[in-house]
Amino acid sequence: MAALGWLTPRRRSATARSVLAGEASAEAARKSSQEAQEAQEAPPGAPEEPEFPVIGDTRAAAFFDLDNTVMQGAALFHFGRGLYKRKFFETRDLARFAWQQAWFRLAGVEDPEHMQDARDSALSIVKGHRVAELESIGEEIYDEYMADRIWPGTRALAQAHLDAGQKVWLVTAAPVEIAQVIARRLGLTGALGTVAESVDGVYTGRLVGEPLHGPAKAEAVRALAAAEVLDLARCAAYSDSHNDIPMLSLVGHPYAINPDAKLRKHAREKDWRLRDYRTGRKAAKVGIPAAAGVGAVAGGTAAAIAISRRRR
Repeated sequence: MAALGWLTPRRRSATARSVLAGEASAEAARKSSQEAQEAQEAPPGAPEEPEFPVIGDTRAAAFFDLDNTVMQGAALFHFGRGLYKRKFFETRDLARFAWQQAWFRLAGVEDPEHMQDARDSALSIVKGHRVAELESIGEEIYDEYMADRIWPGTRALAQAHLDAGQKVWLVTAAPVEIAQVIARRLGLTGALGTVAESVDGVYTGRLVGEPLHGPAKAEAVRALAAAEVLDLARCAAYSDSHNDIPMLSLVGHPYAINPDAKLRKHAREKDWRLRDYRTGRKAAKVGIPAAAGVGAVAGGTAAAIAISRRRR
């Protein structure tokens, strides 16, 4: 921490939280990977042949962002839908989740204020619940809302690393328990995610450090690479968001997947590889997946609220 002395107290505090969040996520990911199941068959599709990785390079690994990189939309929103179905919270909370997802899809970027709202909503919902309960429900929610939203192209890139004998990790701001479910179901090595505090297996409603977002992702990847004795110059990272430029800049093989406008521009300037698995000109511009299922949910929620108000 002495190396942070030149920073202002506020900057030192923010940096320290990023480091703490990254180290906590790396520790949780390594523990989870020890129990990872064997790789499952990739979803159907006809993605392009990956140009990378190098077969047999075990000091290399791959790090994949989740939302809009591996999966259409935000994992936290889909998880919220599943919890609502199971009566964890009320309609007004679902409306808030729907609004947050609608913003994510329309803007095509991760807005810090909306991410903060989503984090606070999730923490308030799970407070007092057992970790094991949420893990079990996460398996069900994956089948209900997430399995059909995996991008086949990105899935093929991840499988190429696995086939080359390399480890593949999700790196996401979503809760680490949910990220680990997704990683396991995709046959990946494990996941780095936001670590929520628990005592005796029960969520307290607080975080360890801060959400695994932006610089915290880079800290998590750096910590995991050190623990796994990886050479980051031989590793790959994949993301759709300019917020993940710190993580992408750590590795020797950065990929912009379904990139937002800022990341696309940055990737072109740096001569990074780009992949866009979305369809349609509008999707390519603003990052809206072609399927509008979640948008329909958001619209339906708004309509239900309007009807309810008219009846009062």
